[in-house]
Amino acid sequence: MLATTRFVERAMMQRCATRRATTTRSATRARAATTTRWTTTRATTTKTTTTTTTRWTTTTTTTTTTTRRGATVAGRARGEGGDGKGKKEKNAYGATVRLPQTTFEMRANSVQKEPKMQAWWAERGVYERLRAREDGAAFTLHDGPPYANGDLHIGHALNKILKDFVNRWEMMNGKRVRYVPGWDCHGLPIELKVLQSMDAEARKALTPIKLRYKAKAFAMKTVASQREQFKRYGIWADWDEPYMTLLPEYEAAQLEVFGKMFLNGHIYRGEKPVHWSPSSMTALAEAELEYPEGHVSQSIYVQFPVSDVPESTPSELKALLDGASLAVWTTTPWTMPANAAVAVNAKLDYSVCRVESTGATLVVAEGLREAVASKLETTLTTLGTFKGQDFENVQYQHPFYERKSPVIIGGEYITTEAGTGLVHTAPGHGQDDYISGMKYGLPLYSPVDNAGLFTAEAGSDLEGKDVLGDGNVLCIEKLTSAGALLKQEAYNHKYPYDWRTKKPTIFRATEQWFASVEGFREKALSELDKLEFIPESGSKRMRPMVSGRADWCISRQRAWGVPIPAFYHKDTNEVLMDESIITHFTEIVRTRGTDAWWELEVEDLLPEQHKAKANDYVRGSDTMDVWFDSGSSWAGVVQSRGLSFPADMYLEGSDQHRGWFQSSLLTGVASTGQAPYKKILTHGFVLDEKGYKMSKSLGNVIDPRTVIEGGKNQKTEPGYGADTLRLWVASTDYTGDVSIGMNIIKQTSEAYRKLRGTIRFLMGVLDDFKPTEGVAYESLPAFEKYILSRLDATMQEIETSYKSHEYSRVVAAITSFTTFLSNVYLDVSKDKLYIGEQNDIKRRACQTVVSAIVERLIAAIAPLTPHMAEEAFQALPYDKPGDAISVFIAGWPSRPSTWASIDADEVKFWDSFLEIRDTVNKVLEDSRNAKLLGASLEAKITLHCSDADFVARLNREEIARDLRYLFIVSQVEVVTSSDAATAGCDFKSIVDVPGAGTVSVGVARASGAKCARCWNFSNLVGVDAKHATLCERCVPIVNASHPDLVVAAPAPAS
Repeated sequence: MLATTRFVERAMMQRCATRRATTTRSATRARAATTTRWTTTRATTTKTTTTTTTRWTTTTTTTTTTTRRGATVAGRARGEGGDGKGKKEKNAYGATVRLPQTTFEMRANSVQKEPKMQAWWAERGVYERLRAREDGAAFTLHDGPPYANGDLHIGHALNKILKDFVNRWEMMNGKRVRYVPGWDCHGLPIELKVLQSMDAEARKALTPIKLRYKAKAFAMKTVASQREQFKRYGIWADWDEPYMTLLPEYEAAQLEVFGKMFLNGHIYRGEKPVHWSPSSMTALAEAELEYPEGHVSQSIYVQFPVSDVPESTPSELKALLDGASLAVWTTTPWTMPANAAVAVNAKLDYSVCRVESTGATLVVAEGLREAVASKLETTLTTLGTFKGQDFENVQYQHPFYERKSPVIIGGEYITTEAGTGLVHTAPGHGQDDYISGMKYGLPLYSPVDNAGLFTAEAGSDLEGKDVLGDGNVLCIEKLTSAGALLKQEAYNHKYPYDWRTKKPTIFRATEQWFASVEGFREKALSELDKLEFIPESGSKRMRPMVSGRADWCISRQRAWGVPIPAFYHKDTNEVLMDESIITHFTEIVRTRGTDAWWELEVEDLLPEQHKAKANDYVRGSDTMDVWFDSGSSWAGVVQSRGLSFPADMYLEGSDQHRGWFQSSLLTGVASTGQAPYKKILTHGFVLDEKGYKMSKSLGNVIDPRTVIEGGKNQKTEPGYGADTLRLWVASTDYTGDVSIGMNIIKQTSEAYRKLRGTIRFLMGVLDDFKPTEGVAYESLPAFEKYILSRLDATMQEIETSYKSHEYSRVVAAITSFTTFLSNVYLDVSKDKLYIGEQNDIKRRACQTVVSAIVERLIAAIAPLTPHMAEEAFQALPYDKPGDAISVFIAGWPSRPSTWASIDADEVKFWDSFLEIRDTVNKVLEDSRNAKLLGASLEAKITLHCSDADFVARLNREEIARDLRYLFIVSQVEVVTSSDAATAGCDFKSIVDVPGAGTVSVGVARASGAKCARCWNFSNLVGVDAKHATLCERCVPIVNASHPDLVVAAPAPAS
């Protein structure tokens, strides 16, 4: 072909130096990563810089010297010939070749252009139009609120971008999508931020209401910052009308949920052991805990001397217990002052043993006897073995106090997996202990205050000491002094920490407000069974959490939150709260917000029928758990704003199975009897490239703003734009943990660039095409019909993957198809697009197919890389489909049924043909490497296939005449024998191809001369006097388009 053509292919598409051919089509597809024809590595032999201002781009483009099939050197890029030395001659036929033209630039310039595209959408109200459409069913993806505390991290980006994928797909398929973003604004972390900003004196003078004012200001400032960061990701949402848990209308809806649960009998106040954070001085829910690696406790083995044995005890056991002790094990020595019982499993065997090293008698579970003996470095000899139930009501002496406690029957939590099989029971400091203690009416000892310090109840020597510090040490010393300590050792295990302060928590009995999960657990489980989980493993993860959940402690001892509208009698502490109080306060909140709880007098907070009691009661100081806040969002947002309920989807990280998903389920079922969502989709966490958790101390944190905008040094940390970040999200298997790092981002950027290059080429060859000039399907050449069948299959795969939220499969399908286009269809089509007559039916047929491809490719990438998709859509060189102003308003394109109607045998034929083409490419590559050929157009192919049916199809006129273009060689001859195909050929190949039989391929030099315009070799070059260097195909084309052009024959070489 003409040198100008070759230049465009190299300069604009950055095609690789040499085509790597293999013998199978699968290998062709595998080459996508490195050999996509115009988008891979560039050779560096010679660089030429040119500025183009009319055809492809208005920016400076750097091109490189390459060698490829049908091309020689970049020196001919402007239609010039020569050997690269001295001044080059102009090619007279440069103006007769049609080259690609498009306004869609190769350089994305995302850092500058993406904000402009976002402004373009906003100015035209594209999202608002889609949100307000009346012809589509409603779709609601309800946003789980991020916490309004600090900047966003890469996990936020993963989450919000996945949500945007879902919403944009639904929009393009005609759904009415309104996405309301939200923020969780109450709670301790914001309180701490406020307190940290103040000096000690200011903190002392801080009243609850002043703290609330400051906390609100901090939250609002953070929301404003995070909102702009989210918008830069290209997220479409109601950014001007977000929900925040601090808004009065939201707080009122939350109180209505609380009221319904209260009236349904699911809210109560009681004294129970709860997770307590001494560092935060508040109760915590399970979802507010974390279990870091590396926690070490001091575990102890302790003996409690038996003091009394009831008459009901078997006589043999009664005799053996005289002077015996009960051996217990615990990892919380500080709970010894609260010991109220020793629990055993009624069904386990327990042995009374002699300690051979001391002569003492100990009771241990028989299944743990040898393990305990090993720990104590002695031998335990069994004197008698009895069932646990035989020990019930045996009394023992507490080692610290003058009190006796019983042996009780515990539950299935008592096993022989660790310890002694006898469990130290402190009902004030453990859930299982509490349940067992309730059965026996045990006292609820809990001599620990809000700060985690022992109270006077523990004794004067322990009072004021830290239960997790010096108090724990002193308890061990007291056991030693009492002769009760058998063994002390370090024990590494999982232990709950406050997720905010990162400090250990304790179990502590306090008066709290609870939601009685037991009252609606079965209904919650039945609702779970109706849901769709993505991935399916989410159901197996969440169900046990709900089935085994204890009552939910919903009260917190903090000021920044929604108050529990309860009043307490000044003398008796009796609670005053009923429907009228909750309703009255809810209406106050609806207009004034929850600050009113602290701003108004008690009399004003009480409804008319209770105002006379105002002087006898004080308002409560407890606020609701922030998980109750966010767990009520289905009422505060989905129902309150008229969105479809239950929501179609909740989408969050997998940690929300025990967080927001669960709190939303519990509030929904307890107040309305149903789950507030239909589908739960979860994603994993983001790790670094080596699979490590991100940490500032490790220096492996990836800031999404740096990925998008670049760092301080733009040379070392360039900005890649939001679409590259989004393409990374789409490429991951988000159902598990995902990795990110700058190397991964660079690879993603390269994939983005290749995709952009493919779209640009497709757009460029449509510059003179109008859909009205398209060729009807029935009139398309056979190969074009085959291409449309592949397009149809690809779009079907993409649609299926979008519907199942498998975005990495979407990316894979797009990549596979664009690789096929690059390596096959677009490669073989360049001749007809560039060289053929403008209105030739083959050229128009090709453009018809390319138009169908580009419109669907733009749509396919739109949910994932919306900025690039919209830019490409706006650059379409003809009227937009449906006169739509945006690719998203245009919607998802149809798949004409005719595309899939191609005969199955025809598909098999082309599949086999492409495998043969791979074989031909391999032989051509070998011949080039041996210097037999330069470009592939210098070749003639001889071909034989043993399958007669295949040969018959191959010899069809429309295919036979185009074989040389399909193989990108100058001449092709189909012969009648394998010997004829390979005779006289230095380079050949014989392979078996399914559907074609045994295939023999031979390569030789083409006969004739080289056409100066199309670069094909022909025996008829020079037959026209006006154009002595043109072939028989190019002469009429040039005469028709440039009738006055005459090019004299070149002077013979001297």
